[in-house]
Amino acid sequence: MNPHDPIPSLPLANAVGGFAAAAVPSPAAAAVCRSLLFDIAGLIVAARDADYVRAALASAVDDGRCTALGHARRLGMYDAALVNGTAAHGEDFDDTFEGGPVHPGAVVVPAALAAAEQHGIGGAAVMRGIAVGAELMCRLSLVAPQATHKAGFHPTAIFGAPAATATVAAVLGLDAETTARALGIAGSLASGIIEYLADGSSTKRLHAGAAAQAGLRAVHLARAGFSGPATVFEGTHGLFKAFAPSRAPDFARLTEGLGTRWVIEGLAFKPYACGTMTQPFVDCALKLAASGVSADEIVSIRCKVGEGTVHRLWEPLVAKHRPPNGYAGKFSTPYCMAVAFIDGAAGLGQFTDARSQDVAVQALAAKIAYEIDPADEYPRNFSGHLEATLRDGRLISFRQPHMRGGAHEPLGEAELAAKFEANLAFGGMDAAAIAGLRGALSALASGGGVDLAVARGEAR
Repeated sequence: MNPHDPIPSLPLANAVGGFAAAAVPSPAAAAVCRSLLFDIAGLIVAARDADYVRAALASAVDDGRCTALGHARRLGMYDAALVNGTAAHGEDFDDTFEGGPVHPGAVVVPAALAAAEQHGIGGAAVMRGIAVGAELMCRLSLVAPQATHKAGFHPTAIFGAPAATATVAAVLGLDAETTARALGIAGSLASGIIEYLADGSSTKRLHAGAAAQAGLRAVHLARAGFSGPATVFEGTHGLFKAFAPSRAPDFARLTEGLGTRWVIEGLAFKPYACGTMTQPFVDCALKLAASGVSADEIVSIRCKVGEGTVHRLWEPLVAKHRPPNGYAGKFSTPYCMAVAFIDGAAGLGQFTDARSQDVAVQALAAKIAYEIDPADEYPRNFSGHLEATLRDGRLISFRQPHMRGGAHEPLGEAELAAKFEANLAFGGMDAAAIAGLRGALSALASGGGVDLAVARGEAR
C-alpha cells in the first residue's frame, strides 16, 4: 500500500477524536502542562507592548468576555486567542518539541483559555485540553519529519490548527464524533508559510495565534453541525499530502500508544530567546567565552550542523551575518552565537533591533561559518558544535550534545520560575501583580476557576 493512500481501517480523525474525548494525561504529562501554562503566560505579558502585539490587539473588532493577558480590554474568544498566541510565540522564547520541531504551548494554551473564559469552564478541563492538544501537535510533527519545512510551511502553523481543535474539543467535553468533524474542518484552516525568513517580518508570530483561532472556529462550526472530511490527515488530498508531499507519512508515529504514552513528557523549555536549533550553538559560544578567549583573538569559527537546519538558520550566509533586525537575528545562528559570546546572555535584550546592528556583534558573526555533518542527528536530537581558530594558531572546540532545557537536561523548577518572573517583569508587572498572577495560575492548574482578572490589571 502506498503510504499516501487512505488507511482502510478507522479514519485517523476518528481515532484522534476518541483520544481527545477520553484521554487522561500521565502525572508527568500533567506536570509539563502546568509548566507550560506558566511559561506561556509569562511570555504573553513580556510581549504585551511590542508593536506586533499592539497591531494584533488593534485588529480585534469585538469586545467580549475573554482576556488578552497584560491588557485591560476584554475580547471575543477568537480575538483573544489570536492576540495571546501571537504574543506567546512572538519572541521565540516558547517551548519546543525536539522531534518536530513545533511549539505547542503558544497554540494550545491561548485556545484553552479562550474556550474556558467564553464558556465558563474550570481549570481541570483547561489542563486536560492543554495536554491533549500539545500531545497531538507533537505527534503530528513526527509523521513526516522535515517535510513540512521543506515544502515552505511552518509546522507550528500547520499542525497547530488541528492541535488547537483537539484542545478546545477537550475543554468543552465534546464527544469523539463531533471532535472528528472539527478536525476535518481544521485541515482547511491550517496555513502558514515561512517567507518571514527573508526579512524578519512578523508573520511567524501570527502563526500560533491564527492556529489557536482556527481551532476555536473549527470546534464551534462542528458543534453547529458543519462537516469536515474524516480522512483529513491520511486522505489523497489530506493534510500531509498538501503540506508535506516530499516524504511518505508514517502514521504509526501518530497512533502508537496514543493516550497511554505521552511524548510531551519530554517537551523542551527554552533557556534562550531565539530559534530552537540555535540553542545548543549558543551554549557552545558561551563555553568559548567562559574559556577566556576574546573576540579579537578569534580568526574564524566553524560549526558542524544538520543539513535540515541550513536553509532556515544559516543561508544565505551573508544575510545571516548581518540580520536586518532583532527578530531576524533569532533565526541566524551566527548572530545568536556572536551576541551570546559578547553579552554572556541570549535573553530578550539581546534581540532588539538596536542590538542586532551592533558593529562588534556583526563583526564576530561574520567570522562564523558552517559545514554539514552527515552524522548529525537532527531532527531526532538538537546538538551544537564549534571549532574556533585563534590568532596564535590554537584550535579550540566545544560541543553541546543536546538542547539544554529538553529531555536530556531539563530546566529545574527554580529556573522555570525565574524565567516566568523575569518575563512578567520585562512586561512591566510589579511584584504584587506577579504574585497575583502566579496565584491565579496556580489555582487554575489545580482545577479551580479560571480567573484572569489580575492579568487585566484588575484587583482580585
